[in-house]
Amino acid sequence: MERAEKVRFVKNMKDRLEKAKASFLVDYKGLNVEAINRLRKDLRKAGAEFQVVKNRLLKLASESTDTAKLQDYMKGPSAVALSYDDPVAPAKALVEFAKDNEQLQIRAGQISGKVMELEAIKRLAELPSREVLLAQTLSVMQAVPSSFVRVLNGIILQMLYALRAIEQKKAEQQ
Repeated sequence: MERAEKVRFVKNMKDRLEKAKASFLVDYKGLNVEAINRLRKDLRKAGAEFQVVKNRLLKLASESTDTAKLQDYMKGPSAVALSYDDPVAPAKALVEFAKDNEQLQIRAGQISGKVMELEAIKRLAELPSREVLLAQTLSVMQAVPSSFVRVLNGIILQMLYALRAIEQKKAEQQ
């Protein structure tokens, strides 16, 4: 790669790193082209992108971004997975792929500037997807008004039963 190409690459990568909400650094050594393409496809489905990149260029591109905190992990063959939306889905895709392909080593990741080690990424991958979490939140929010309506309905029903009992008692007395 010539110097002009490297400058363009670093600028492009820096723009992508600034937009990314999460980035994951992995060691891909030992994976063949077919496996890397399968990983790219899995990450694309998860709303992320995957790129093999030289550490020196990644360090230059990551300066003044949240990914700069991962510079200590940029050693050996490196690739970066960038997520622009939901950080859980790419973490799941990486962890699942690493289970089947032991050559893929997840080094570290960052979400909004917070560095995450492998164990934290695995715990993140166990979380439900964003849509499921939103649905759970919505169901909790709906449960409160529904319960309130049932309580009010119960009070009205008890009052109605009491009035009917009074009515029946008066009818018997006549």
